[in-house]
Amino acid sequence: MPKKGTGSFRTLQSDKRIGLVLPGGGARGAYQVGVLKAIAEILPRRAPNPFAVISGTSAGAISSVVLASQARVFRHAVADLERVWGGFRSNHVFRTNTWTMLRSSLHWAAAVVFGGLGVGNPRSLLDNSPLRELLGRAINLQSIQESIDRGYLDAVAVTAASYDSARSVSFYQGHESLQPWERVRRVGQPDEITLDHLMASIAVPLVFPPVMIGREYFGDGAMRQATPLSPAVHLGAERLLVIGVRDEGPEPAPGRSDMTPYPSIGRIAGYVLDALFMDGLSQDLERLTRVNLILENLPGRTLDTGAARLRYIDALIMLPSRDIREIAIRHAHEIPRPVQVLMNGIGALNYGGRQFVSYLLFEQGYTRELIKLGYEDGLARREQIRSFLEGAPLGMPAGIAGWHDLSEHYSQRVRTLRPAETAGS
Repeated sequence: MPKKGTGSFRTLQSDKRIGLVLPGGGARGAYQVGVLKAIAEILPRRAPNPFAVISGTSAGAISSVVLASQARVFRHAVADLERVWGGFRSNHVFRTNTWTMLRSSLHWAAAVVFGGLGVGNPRSLLDNSPLRELLGRAINLQSIQESIDRGYLDAVAVTAASYDSARSVSFYQGHESLQPWERVRRVGQPDEITLDHLMASIAVPLVFPPVMIGREYFGDGAMRQATPLSPAVHLGAERLLVIGVRDEGPEPAPGRSDMTPYPSIGRIAGYVLDALFMDGLSQDLERLTRVNLILENLPGRTLDTGAARLRYIDALIMLPSRDIREIAIRHAHEIPRPVQVLMNGIGALNYGGRQFVSYLLFEQGYTRELIKLGYEDGLARREQIRSFLEGAPLGMPAGIAGWHDLSEHYSQRVRTLRPAETAGS
């Protein structure tokens, strides 16, 4: 894949096609921007986009498309991302005025009390039309094809979930040589990425309204995305850099004498969002680990099963070094008063609701701290990232670095794997 303006940095001349995977995570997506900022600093100042394939879901889809539309100079694209994410207010994402919040609450209450309002039933808890307006102004979607034509990018993918066909659809824009794919309840479909694709991918169920694409209504791409690494691999990526937004440990189980409070709606909603955004990535990484362990001793590290050709894929995982839930609860006071009233009503602003808040807290104090955390985490692993981008093998069992769960679950079966080194590398 030809690149222009590469300077002396070997990553852009590597024959290893690197895929960037940005899973969903709502407001937590600011952490991904911080890691991207560190990568931009590691690269030469005017280096182009170093990723052959960029795949994003939900909030990650927005960052993916911005990077694709400005692939000529990677640092410029990241600077634009930081400007938008660092300046976020909730009213840039959804309507937060008192009348809108009151109307939404009354509308839902009436629908419940009267057993539905027919065509007048509420479509979502929040109105995210301000975000559509912001993205329409901030992203030049026509530049994506220019990035592809000039060789700065092979493909970009945005994933959404169809409410009608019950499939996960990865819409991709890329070279004509790329082939669509179809698996059980997930497909890859060529299309020109539009604002509708972005709004569909970020349409958190019940919270934001579904979006029609073609003849189907779509919602948040994380809903049915059991294999978030798959689109990048199908589009030709041979190694993956994955920027996740969760690495917190589970809550301790209550003791025999502990009083266990009944979970509030806010806590349940946070649990649902956490499962929606995060569990697919963990499961797919575990699947990749098993495949790599099988392949690493085979000739060429490949296996042709007839139905598919399995390839050994190195993956560098970037995850937060701190618990994002704790950061969110410290910034919860920044939420506009009308939204606070609504969230208080469902028990989302106490300690138990911090998970829910961490995904919907689109306020600049919070997003800037997450950007700072991602930037620091990226620079802390500067040499590893540089080496990975240059095409050097990770040289680790299962070919995966930076995923703490790997060291915990596989260290007993893969004795050469050193948990401390993996988690801190």
